[in-house]
Amino acid sequence: MAWIQLQSAEQLNNIKQQQGYSLIFKHSTRCSISMMAKRRFELDWEDLPENMPLYFLDLIQHRDISNQIVQLFQVHHESPQLLLIKDGECILDQSHGGISIEEALSEIIL
Repeated sequence: MAWIQLQSAEQLNNIKQQQGYSLIFKHSTRCSISMMAKRRFELDWEDLPENMPLYFLDLIQHRDISNQIVQLFQVHHESPQLLLIKDGECILDQSHGGISIEEALSEIIL
């Protein structure tokens, strides 16, 4: 699997309009907790459906996109943060040590 870099409002609008599931991982490159959560997530991401888009947001470079995520998906800003999006709505919001592939998988109906 590979990350899709989230770098524009247009990408966010596409995620909002997309049918099915997407994941957004918000990451601070300056935070050791965020780095640990990202590594742990990547160890298990092969368990996710192959066709699920995995978006990666660098919060340091794109704070404006993070602010748009707060508005579009009605979530509080956290870092690190994992959002599971289904049919344009956020159905799971995890942060810090609570980021879990297992919980995300329990929300996905295949």
